[in-house]
Amino acid sequence: MNLGKERRAIDAALDTYRELLDTFTDERFIETPRMGGWSYAEVYDHILKSSLGSAIAAERCTHNNCPPTKKGMNFWGHYLMLTGLFPPGKLKVPEEVAAKLAPKKLEKEDAKNLIIKTRKKITEITDLIKNAPDNARWLHPRLGMLNAGQWLKFIRVHLQHHLKQLGRIKSNFSNG
Repeated sequence: MNLGKERRAIDAALDTYRELLDTFTDERFIETPRMGGWSYAEVYDHILKSSLGSAIAAERCTHNNCPPTKKGMNFWGHYLMLTGLFPPGKLKVPEEVAAKLAPKKLEKEDAKNLIIKTRKKITEITDLIKNAPDNARWLHPRLGMLNAGQWLKFIRVHLQHHLKQLGRIKSNFSNG
């Protein structure tokens, strides 16, 4: 994995999320699309809180502050790391995780602050990842045990995945 390339892609995605915020009215930001699903606000809440939580998991790995394990990624973890894409179809998230990550309709100002907080945390851990032990892993609820570098790649793939979702929401609003 090219750490610099992953970091640049994460920064580019976070820049896009920030730039897009200025294109939404406050009303449109929290409006649920006619097709159903999440509002822009809910996507932002989910992706930023998830990215922050994933960065914290990566940080645990950099400090080897993980329970010892010989386990690694599962099939879907390998799929994501190999392809750089989310698995086709809808991933079923365990109920306890879904409850913790249930998206809320946050305000645009809160989204801006979460982008800053997420970027700061990722900046803090990027240099630490270079020296992180490969066998220090933290459990991802759908992908298995990930080490620090794998968590960083997950953050990038996840950010890019939800940018596509924002595009689908925009086209739904445009077509009505």
